[in-house]
Amino acid sequence: MSRPREFDVDRVLHQSMEVFWNKGFKSTSYEDLTRTTGVKKQSLYCIFNDKRALFLKALVHYREQYIEILEKLEAQEMSPVDKLESLRDSLLNEEATYRGCLMVNSALEFGTEDDQVTREIELMFAEAEQILEKIVISGQEQQLITTRFSSRELASYLNNAILGTRIQEKSGASREQIKAVLRVSFSMILP
Repeated sequence: MSRPREFDVDRVLHQSMEVFWNKGFKSTSYEDLTRTTGVKKQSLYCIFNDKRALFLKALVHYREQYIEILEKLEAQEMSPVDKLESLRDSLLNEEATYRGCLMVNSALEFGTEDDQVTREIELMFAEAEQILEKIVISGQEQQLITTRFSSRELASYLNNAILGTRIQEKSGASREQIKAVLRVSFSMILP
């Protein structure tokens, strides 16, 4: 008879995601993961198979959390401009951990050498852009956001600005520099 699992898989996945987010995939050792989670290597192997499989599940976990935040923002009862300002402010109010975005960090670490990692990154970027586009469309319909560009172009522009500030954050840019980029980027879409 097999031994019952003695740890919370979701908690371990979240903790592992944090380790990968801080250190990157290649710099993370199993010792880092076991020390942080308090779970033995063999037990991690039994659930997640190997470090790469755990990393891929961590990327999915990160994407789901990020998209859930954007979906909740998009569903709020406020003007589209207020939604975008709330998003901008939330990006500025996060703790200055200088760890960037797990997806951006992974894109920089892997490039296009791993198809599964690339697919997960592309999926998050596409889902985020779709949510941003819904907000932009609503703003354009209410004449609160410029129509000089299509909703898709503006959503792509905003998504790119957000991702760019994540690179700035990871590379140690000051909060003032990041704030300036976000302020200008978000104001560029107004009529």
